[in-house]
Amino acid sequence: MLPILQIELFKIFKRPRTYISFVAIGAIVVLIQLAFYAEGNNYMAFGLQSLTQSFDIQGKVLNGYLVCYIILQTLLIHVPLLIALVAGDQIAGEANMGTLRLLLTKPVSRTSLLMAKFSASTIYTLMLLVWMAFLALLVSVLIFGTGDLMILKSEEVVVLNKADVLWRYFAAFGFAAIAMTTVAALSFLLSIFAENSIGPIVSTMSIIILFTILSTMDIPFFNALKPYLFTTHMIGWKGFFDAPVSWSPVLGSASILVFHIFLFLATSVIAFKRKDILS
Repeated sequence: MLPILQIELFKIFKRPRTYISFVAIGAIVVLIQLAFYAEGNNYMAFGLQSLTQSFDIQGKVLNGYLVCYIILQTLLIHVPLLIALVAGDQIAGEANMGTLRLLLTKPVSRTSLLMAKFSASTIYTLMLLVWMAFLALLVSVLIFGTGDLMILKSEEVVVLNKADVLWRYFAAFGFAAIAMTTVAALSFLLSIFAENSIGPIVSTMSIIILFTILSTMDIPFFNALKPYLFTTHMIGWKGFFDAPVSWSPVLGSASILVFHIFLFLATSVIAFKRKDILS
């Protein structure tokens, strides 16, 4: 399987559009960092004005840890689209080019081929998150320094000691890897039923948007569905920034996401084995 995986990785990184995701993330992160570098103090003064009227806030509130948290909140909404650009093209792209039937004439089982393509998509997803972590965390810390992390929530303010922050980011990026792999698995599954990559990409984002809306609606029927929607658990990384961390909900969300990964992948294998390859 390793030679097939290497070939699939070569295919992914041979395409120019693969690098759109890395460039897009780099551009957004740099713009956010530049904005905070130029006007960060004004942003913080505006955001904290309700607190400063009642409390005396001291210390370096604007630091690399806070900037990274803001970047995570911003980018993890857009990353699924960037992942779908590649994962949704894995099978549908081959069908569109007319090379899928040729691939299956090789002495490789359909399951092995499918697993190699999904593994390549997962590696791409992880590389994208590593690139994001490098820019959002390391570069932000180099520019803004470190300090205690202050997070404003709807009903409380969480202040984390700077010595207790770094491991939380490693855990958050690890959780994000599980969440984004779930998106890759969904897009990969949809690509099996399409003849071009546009369908899986649009379908993936439509499902995510629809499920996200359902997750926010306070309707009895939909409330019963919320715990089973993978989009409900994709923001579980924020649980690492509670004080203390509520491990049960975080681990529960991670488990549900892992379940969806295996569900999507198993469905992909079954569907691909039964698929009539006409192109």
